[in-house]
Amino acid sequence: MNERLREKLKHLPEKPGCYLYRDRAGTIIYVGKAVNLRRRVQSYFRASTLRTAPPKLRSLVHHVEDLEIRVVRSEAEALLTESHLIKTYRPRFNILLRDDKRYLSLRADPNLPFPRLTTCRIVRKDGALYFGPFPSSTVVRMALDFTERRFGLRKCPARTPSPEDHTHCLDDIVRFCSAPCLGRISQADYRARFDEACAFLRGERPALIDEVREQMEAAAERQDYERAARLRDTWLALKELTRERAKARLIPALKRPTAQEGLAALAQLLGLSAPPRVIECFDISHLMGTHTVASMVVACDGMPDKRRYRRFHVRTVTNNDPMAMAEVIRRRYTRLRDEHAPYPDLILCDGAQLQVRATREVLRELGLFDQIPVAGLNEHYEEIVLDDGRPNLVLPHDSPALQILIRLRDEAHRFAITFNRTLRLRALKESILDELPGIGPTRKRQLLSAFGSVRRLAAAPEADIAAQPGISADLARAIKQALQARVKDPD
Repeated sequence: MNERLREKLKHLPEKPGCYLYRDRAGTIIYVGKAVNLRRRVQSYFRASTLRTAPPKLRSLVHHVEDLEIRVVRSEAEALLTESHLIKTYRPRFNILLRDDKRYLSLRADPNLPFPRLTTCRIVRKDGALYFGPFPSSTVVRMALDFTERRFGLRKCPARTPSPEDHTHCLDDIVRFCSAPCLGRISQADYRARFDEACAFLRGERPALIDEVREQMEAAAERQDYERAARLRDTWLALKELTRERAKARLIPALKRPTAQEGLAALAQLLGLSAPPRVIECFDISHLMGTHTVASMVVACDGMPDKRRYRRFHVRTVTNNDPMAMAEVIRRRYTRLRDEHAPYPDLILCDGAQLQVRATREVLRELGLFDQIPVAGLNEHYEEIVLDDGRPNLVLPHDSPALQILIRLRDEAHRFAITFNRTLRLRALKESILDELPGIGPTRKRQLLSAFGSVRRLAAAPEADIAAQPGISADLARAIKQALQARVKDPD
């Protein structure tokens, strides 16, 4: 193993993502995914792996000269990214995925007189339209069912449906099919419906998802809970569909000239007097209202500046992202104002109108409303949200301006989730003390204050534990035995 590879292995993040192995010629020879990149990639290069692994794996490891990683936000995104990379590079060691056994996509053939939607696992260059792939087959099938019903698309397999195909078909009754087989709709009108269905699957008709939510709420108010539950499942599936479509798009590496171009475009789009050299982006993270935290990441000249990152414990609210955003914005910019520190050229919120509105209101309270422009980035549709009377901005996904904002938003999301996960793991480990007899809240705080963490407490000698006020030798022995049996992971 060369020294460069050895150094990269030491600094791998404990994040989900994909890893790409290269040989001496720089060719990508293998692409893999991992929930934890550090743990997964390092496992390849252990001595035990090289001794006991199958010949194919040993051959792969011996060919690896360099490593590249792509950090993503979830395991589902890692699956999609891995599939995309394998399709793109066709690495010779990826035997298992070379048979094209992949995730479900939706396929629409616009060349048919009356096009229909089908599911498939192979994306071909055959002139058809493809939407996906998506890691959840349940989501795909529910989205397909909704789209067919909502737009009256046919489900029958006939290339050109005729009255004979309707002989035993009830779709025009039970599935709201527009029945082109019976001539109830013209080819032009059917084509218009099909085009709208495709626009919806591309994420260009978000209002339809809101319609489903409104129908769900109306059914619940009527106490029609069975229908409300069906609509809830459909609504969640459609939200997941649009979310995964956004995640599946890969953004190329952002170069500094591209960043400069993007900043200039942002200034023009947002009506700024100059390109925003310093952008501060905020995100809120919690798990069902617990351990609510916020992150702030900073981009200078379009590139992340990790020295200026900050993280916040949210103190006043639990399960309300706009109010949490307001608290963090108030704390951040009250301090900058009081210290006469420079303000950023743009504030970016991860979220839609509510987060942007809360931020603008806090700036108004602080007298900074006219000094710092604010924008949001809608996660589901990647729209730039302004909430100042102007409509949301929808940019091409390869736009340098949008690339800057997406990268910054994703970095804020990653930073916030990491902090939230750290707090949850710490609380989980500390909860072990609650199960020990003789340890109440006061002694728990005392022990954690004295030793710093549960792991350090588990590693401490019994004598040191017994030396703490109120801890007898027998209790110290019980604590030691209980923690050694349960605490295995490092802090």
